[in-house]
Amino acid sequence: MRKISLVLFLLCTIASFSQVKGLITDNKNNRLPGVTILIENTYNGTSTNESGLYELSLKKPGNYVVVVQYLGFKTKRIPVTIDVFPYQLNVELTEENITLSEVTVSNQEDPAKQIIRNAIAAKKENADKTSKYNADFYSRGLIRIKDAPKKILGQDLGDFDGALDSTRTGILYLSETVSKLNFQKPDKMKETIVASKVSGKDNGFSFNNAASVDFDFYENYIPFQTNLISPLSDNAFAYYKFKIEGSFYTEDKQQINKIKVIPRRDAEPVIEGYIYIVEDSWAIYAIDAVIKGARVQMPFMDNLVLKQSFSYNPKDKIWTKNTQSLDFIAGLMGINISGRFTYVYSNFEFEPKFDKKTFTREVLTFEKEANKKEDSFWNTIRPIPLTLEESNDYVKKDSIQTLRKSKVYLDSIDKKKNKFGIGDVLMGYSYQNSYENWSFNYNGPLLSVKFNTVQGYALSSGFSFLKTKEEDRTFIQAKTTFNYGFAEQKLRIKGEFSRKFNNHNNASLNISGGSSIVQFNERNPISNIVNSVSTLFFKNNFIKLYDKNFAKIGYSQEVINSFTVFANVEYSERKPLFNNTDFSIIKSDDLYTSNNPLRPFDEVTPAIVKHNLIKAKITGKINFGQEYWMRPDGKFNITNDKYPTVYFTYEKGFGGNLNSYNFDYLSGKVDKDFNLGNKGSLGVNLTVGKFYNASDISFVDYKHFAGNQTHIGQSDNYLNVFNLLPYYTNSTNDAFFEVHSEYDDKGFVTNKVPLLNKLKANLILGYHNLSVPDRKPYHEFSAGLNNLGFGKYKIFRFDYVRSYQSGFQTDGVVFGLKFLNVLE
Repeated sequence: MRKISLVLFLLCTIASFSQVKGLITDNKNNRLPGVTILIENTYNGTSTNESGLYELSLKKPGNYVVVVQYLGFKTKRIPVTIDVFPYQLNVELTEENITLSEVTVSNQEDPAKQIIRNAIAAKKENADKTSKYNADFYSRGLIRIKDAPKKILGQDLGDFDGALDSTRTGILYLSETVSKLNFQKPDKMKETIVASKVSGKDNGFSFNNAASVDFDFYENYIPFQTNLISPLSDNAFAYYKFKIEGSFYTEDKQQINKIKVIPRRDAEPVIEGYIYIVEDSWAIYAIDAVIKGARVQMPFMDNLVLKQSFSYNPKDKIWTKNTQSLDFIAGLMGINISGRFTYVYSNFEFEPKFDKKTFTREVLTFEKEANKKEDSFWNTIRPIPLTLEESNDYVKKDSIQTLRKSKVYLDSIDKKKNKFGIGDVLMGYSYQNSYENWSFNYNGPLLSVKFNTVQGYALSSGFSFLKTKEEDRTFIQAKTTFNYGFAEQKLRIKGEFSRKFNNHNNASLNISGGSSIVQFNERNPISNIVNSVSTLFFKNNFIKLYDKNFAKIGYSQEVINSFTVFANVEYSERKPLFNNTDFSIIKSDDLYTSNNPLRPFDEVTPAIVKHNLIKAKITGKINFGQEYWMRPDGKFNITNDKYPTVYFTYEKGFGGNLNSYNFDYLSGKVDKDFNLGNKGSLGVNLTVGKFYNASDISFVDYKHFAGNQTHIGQSDNYLNVFNLLPYYTNSTNDAFFEVHSEYDDKGFVTNKVPLLNKLKANLILGYHNLSVPDRKPYHEFSAGLNNLGFGKYKIFRFDYVRSYQSGFQTDGVVFGLKFLNVLE
């Protein structure tokens, strides 16, 4: 019965419900994918699928001219008279005869150069013709995986929700969207998703959208991880050589010049391939570009092929982009994927009248029930027919989803996963109930081993409970943690409860309490793994700790778009701690420093005395110009790169067992990343703060700064840390001003330097400043290389740093080991 149902479904799906359908082939009967088919003098068009099939909707019978256009083949104009629907129209295309006889070839200069100069000169005029429009937009994404490994780093990968066959090959992702676009240059776009479909998810929402694939080659740069230089950029000749391959004529006698685009330097963010330019108007006819992943700092991406096809409307005298495709091959850690994303733009309406409410901060929204459309709807609206492979995937995963959502199936899978082994005592264990969406976890102590001079060797373990609500992505979590220090012979226990109420304003509650051992700097500038190695092997016990018994409640919520508030109140009892061991693996006569950050050679005087305090803190965060997507399952915020992010904080300490511990504190912070086009980016972080009534507060409540004496960096950038600053020598209970800035050339300089360009690394220049009362300002200057590594694994960074405070202080090298963040 299931086989019969499958056959009937496939027949219904593949059979076209559109009025015009057909197959496009070449003269050798090879099926042609990505062919553009449209009705002449309209913006009603579509494209063939990977099997060369197409479907095109018409509103009524009549006389039409069907235009069939494909790179490398002659465009066909086919008059048809349609009396009844559906109408079958198969087309055979012949290869274009591209000859150099149509252009004048000079021994001195390739004519392609002048064509490109003309296209650059005319690009504003051509771009302005499509600067304001309404349109329909269709997208389809397909990602395949081949020969997937069963495990990575010891973790079982499973079968990706039934996507893999016996050879561990299959479709990982298949989705479609249909949407309405409102667009106005330079950067206003509103997209309304009419329908969204994800294979294997009956309530899924596709992330396919028009804004993320708005690749405009009339602009100087194409947005990728690193800005890609357009072959029509104002400075294109500094990055490309151009060669005329020949020209041909369209059906309406317009000459099209085929120009080969050749990178001058392989390492730079450039394309290679072809650009087709219309003679006289100098508009883009088509793009056929290969983008290497390494060139745009996406090392996991091998190659990406970007194709765009434009059609001419004689009535409006406009060349418009009607189809676009992205084909890619990528891989990492034994996972090899490939895929294609196809986009169709149709039914353009140029120069519409937009009202003030058209463009708001909500740039993408979903119509009600957009993810609940029936197959009959998709079969009538889908402009590109499904291939047999895609139809099979929808049927297979819909069937699998029904099975895999059943209680019987989920319980059987959980029974297998929930088996307890003797090794789980040390490594950890998880028990889950997939049907009810909850899990219980035990964290084994073996992976938490650390060492410090207060506790000696220390282990942590604990239990947690998590219940999620998949449809709106909310959760409830409760956990407890046990920490035991062997040299200290002390057990500490703390608990925590968290709840996320919704994803529309991200309202979240957190309650915690218990006993813990914490760094004086609450930002934890020294990681446990770095401190353990530094202490055991070099006798550098930089971490300084105190004992805290506490109870805390916190709440956060986005009040209005772009403005989020974080608030918490904490009661704590703070007690001093002392070193309890002098053990080290590498034997040395050097002595450990004390646990008093102000008196490193005094093992008797405590850093603080036992005291109590209540602290209330409120922080506001403003993302100026923030845009967002609104989906039924939540709001997705998009930072606006044009504006900074601003934070302001007020904190009050009160209820201390001595009045001298009470204080008031105000601070403000500004973060901004500046996009410098193809010249890289500049990040700036400014923080200013001031204490009031704080002359005798506890050292715990001072403003401490993120120093570094280990010469190990762990973050992707150093915009919140100093590189050589001692951890506590500049701590203050007064005012301060802190600056961090970092220039990342994104290869702009390094790609041009012989030998250095082989590394495909980024030049990083940094400046850091700290100013506090009664001290000379502290300065750091640094230069280094980022994105160092082996092959696709760019996990290292190397910086040389010099520091100054009343003259030269010190210099050193900081080794960036970004993978350590994963191990923490």
